[in-house]
Amino acid sequence: MEIGQKIKNLRQLKNLTQEELGERTDLSKGYISQIESNKTSPSMETFLNILEVLGTSPRDFFEQQQVTKVHYPCEEQLTYDEYDKGYFLQWPVKTSNEFEMEPLLLTLQPKSTYKTFEPSTSDTFIYCLEGTITLTLGDEVFDAQQGDALYFKATREHRLSNNGDVEARMMLVATSSYL
Repeated sequence: MEIGQKIKNLRQLKNLTQEELGERTDLSKGYISQIESNKTSPSMETFLNILEVLGTSPRDFFEQQQVTKVHYPCEEQLTYDEYDKGYFLQWPVKTSNEFEMEPLLLTLQPKSTYKTFEPSTSDTFIYCLEGTITLTLGDEVFDAQQGDALYFKATREHRLSNNGDVEARMMLVATSSYL
């Protein structure tokens, strides 16, 4: 995996936007974007500063992990509680940002929206476990109820919402993006 993609994966795992990472490292959003797309390489000082903000060490960053683990018990899973913002995230495989696909369980409170995703080359699969979810994909809107699935190329800006009156839960699986 290229350095830029790995930085992007870590940033997304920390649920930071490029702008937020830039603010915390005194870099511009555009420069972060160039690093993540491998259009430029940061200086060593800048690179170490980015790793510090992302909560990792150079050793951990460059360590090549082989995928030998198969079972991921519940107590090892990563959760991110943003219920005050209307959502709860659970990564069943907390290191999935290092792999080809990333599964995520997303719970949305009624009348809430999860963040807007920028276009990417990712394939995305969403399975509605409970409630009703709304996918806005570019100018198109798709509603999925319990048991429905959504599958799309993420080449347009997109976001997930719960416009209903009850909590909505979904399993989302996205492939690695290389934009």
